[in-house]
Order: sequence, then structure tokens, then C-alpha cells
Amino acid sequence: MTGKIALVVGGAKGIGLAVADRLAAEGARVFITGRDPDQVDAAVARIGNDARGVVADAGSREDLERVIAVVRQAHGHLDALVLNAGMSEPAPLGEVTADHFDRHFAVNVRGAVYGLQAALDTLSEEASVVLMGSVASAIGLPSYGTYAATKAALRSFARTWTAELAPRRIRVNVVAPTSTDTEMMARVPDDVRASIITSIPLGRMAKPEEVAAATLFLLSDEASFIAGTELFVDGGMGQV
Repeated sequence: MTGKIALVVGGAKGIGLAVADRLAAEGARVFITGRDPDQVDAAVARIGNDARGVVADAGSREDLERVIAVVRQAHGHLDALVLNAGMSEPAPLGEVTADHFDRHFAVNVRGAVYGLQAALDTLSEEASVVLMGSVASAIGLPSYGTYAATKAALRSFARTWTAELAPRRIRVNVVAPTSTDTEMMARVPDDVRASIITSIPLGRMAKPEEVAAATLFLLSDEASFIAGTELFVDGGMGQV
């Protein structure tokens, strides 16, 4: 990734931060976003290598356009885009409220649409885009129906966007991790965590660095003929 310009939306913590760390370690000039200024500053300090952070709401079209403007002003183009920002809160069908539904789709889906829209004119030819999906989109996980539906939407968009952007040779792919040992997962009730781990053939959650490795592969030239696919990093959870 030496010399590449990369943006990780939702890169101030968790999987996004692990992706930003790996991109910087491989030589990319990395930009990250996050909503919390302190988290963004701490992440930039950790990433090093002249990383830059922009405080932004991933569900806001205006914020995402501002982020892309910062990248464009600094470098004129963008080679790698990771749309990672997301949220996950459990709610069984009978308890799904309008607010619960709207917040999930605003961040997980609308944010990805707005993010890629904002970046279209800045993405270089043969750029690579990774959407952060989830194995939840392919299995029935009680109480996580809304979250799973948002990730299934991303999988569908990846197919359409691959077809639309093919003339520019821009690749769009999805990384679909299982439950990952991050701050977001730490908020999940212990009984739910235990149940999820039991269903993972490898017997543990993913590490953020493992998801980052898969993401880096799809962003890199090593994956130059991979487009419109979904790469599961799930310990076999959705495969066996």
C-alpha cells in the first residue's frame, strides 16, 4: 500500500482502528473518521505515520462530504476506502421501535451510501472499496434482525456498485466478520456472547487484526481481480 491514499470511515476504534493501523504499517497515507474528538486524537496518535483524523458523523451526508474534501485537498485523490462505521443493538421483533430501526439503517446503510457517493469523484481509477458487513447477514441470530438486515443491504449494494463502477475498474467488496473482540462486542450481554462463541467452529471471537488482514488483502493489488464478493472472516460460523 506504499504511496496509496486511504480513508477508513469509522476508524477511531475497534475493527476500523485495526484496519487503519495495518494500512499505515503497509505504507498508506491514512485518514480516519470518528464522532468522538478524543477517540479520534488518540487513534491518530496510535496509528502514527502522519495519519490524519476528521471528526464526523458517518450518518451525515454533509459530514462525509466534508471528510472527502479534506482528503481531496491534501492529496487530490483516494485509492482505498473502507466504510466501516456501524452500530449494533439487540431487539427482538416485538420490541423493534422506529428509533431502533432508523438509527441502525442511518449509520450502517445510509452512511455507506453517502460515503461512497461523496467519494465518487475523488476515487482514483482502479481504487478499491471495502464495506464492513457481518456473518449476521447470512444467519438467523435472534434479537439482531435489524442489524443483520443492514448488513444484508450492504452485500446487495456491493453487487450493484461493482457493476456500476466497473468501467472505472473500481472494485467493491465486503468483509463479513463474526463477532469480534471489540468495545462494541463488550457491551453484548454475557449469555449472548457465550451463545455466539458456542456457534463458532473455531471456538472464539475474531481478533480485530484478523479482520484487518482480510480487509487489507481486498484493498491491495493482490486482490486486483476480486470484485463484488463477500469474504467471511467468521471462524466457520456461517459456513458449516
